[in-house]
Amino acid sequence: MTIGILGGMGPLATVDFYRKVIDATPAGADQDHVPVVVWADPTVPDRSAALTGRGPDPTPWLVRGAHRLEALGAQVIATPCNTAHAFLDAVRASVRVPMPDMIAETVAEIRACHPDVTSVGLLATTGTLRAELYQHALEAAGLRTVVPTTLTQEEAVTGAIRRVKAGEVGADPVCLIERAAGELAARGAGLLVAGCTELPLLLGEMSAGLKVVDPTAVLARTTVRKALALPVMPVE
Repeated sequence: MTIGILGGMGPLATVDFYRKVIDATPAGADQDHVPVVVWADPTVPDRSAALTGRGPDPTPWLVRGAHRLEALGAQVIATPCNTAHAFLDAVRASVRVPMPDMIAETVAEIRACHPDVTSVGLLATTGTLRAELYQHALEAAGLRTVVPTTLTQEEAVTGAIRRVKAGEVGADPVCLIERAAGELAARGAGLLVAGCTELPLLLGEMSAGLKVVDPTAVLARTTVRKALALPVMPVE
């Protein structure tokens, strides 16, 4: 029942995910928690740069990390980076353990928990938007996606993400992402998806009067559920 975390994209987002794994685990003592191994590699090339033709393919780095986690005994591997999901098919094919899809799980939770919502505001990296990872999944579920304007995406969303990656989680990046959230609300979004793992560090449960869905938390709950269904590895 060991969880592997394919992290480092970025470091604060990895820490946030691990905390949410702990929060999602029904535990009354240390021994009730799930064993976790973390591969946090901040040298993985920028995923958005790769998807927009400005940088190298990060797949070899992701495959290496997944192999290290599998070798360390991980029985399920979580990847707390939305944009990295554009490259995960090749990574999944290289290991023998499951790797949950945070995007599919997030869309499934939206349909199950918010059945009256028809339009979803998406706050994500430019790479995630360009790859249409959420747009395709939301459309298949009968939902419309509302994305920021080009100017808001560059100035507000990308600006906020860059600040978190630099270790800043104060008022300035919060104001930036709230500006983007307000734009999506004004254009008809019925809820918001914090579709970059840096963004839950800035957003609460509500923003611009809308519910915020946190894919990091969704992935944590999914991963813990899968891990708890697996046998405990014997101590050798």
